[in-house]
Amino acid sequence: MVLSDRTIKKLIIDKKIVINPYEEKNVNSASIDLRLGEGFLIPDYYKTKFISLDERLYERKIESDSVIIPPHHFILGTTIEYIEIGNNICGRLDGKSGIGRKGLFICNAGHINPGFKGKLTLEFYNSNEIAFDLHSGKEICQLILEYTDCEVENIYNGKYQGQKEVTGSK
Repeated sequence: MVLSDRTIKKLIIDKKIVINPYEEKNVNSASIDLRLGEGFLIPDYYKTKFISLDERLYERKIESDSVIIPPHHFILGTTIEYIEIGNNICGRLDGKSGIGRKGLFICNAGHINPGFKGKLTLEFYNSNEIAFDLHSGKEICQLILEYTDCEVENIYNGKYQGQKEVTGSK
């Protein structure tokens, strides 16, 4: 069941969900808007001959509060917000509709397991024939939270637990 604004606010007060920094105005009827943070990763095409699931993908980090994504290119970003979700809550990220309608897709941002703690890495693809200019601080995606049918036995303790910045594939 997707959590409502009332439930989200109560869970934040009860510290069952942590969002830092938290702004109540970012809570929508059934989601929470998250903002684009600083720092980006782009594939380093000079060091990478091809992309494979078995090989490391070399990336270049851009330490900036803005980035221009060339046409038909992919980059990684992060949220300003650090989140923690309880062991009976899971989440998913969706791109904001107005951004998708401009041809910028937040791809595979995906599923957030119960017990996750950290900043969320965002995957961007510019589907346009022209560059896309992104700036930190903008509402970029929405976090949708749901209850699991019961508390999970194994909370998330994977390779992305605790990430504090944009993180590439591990």
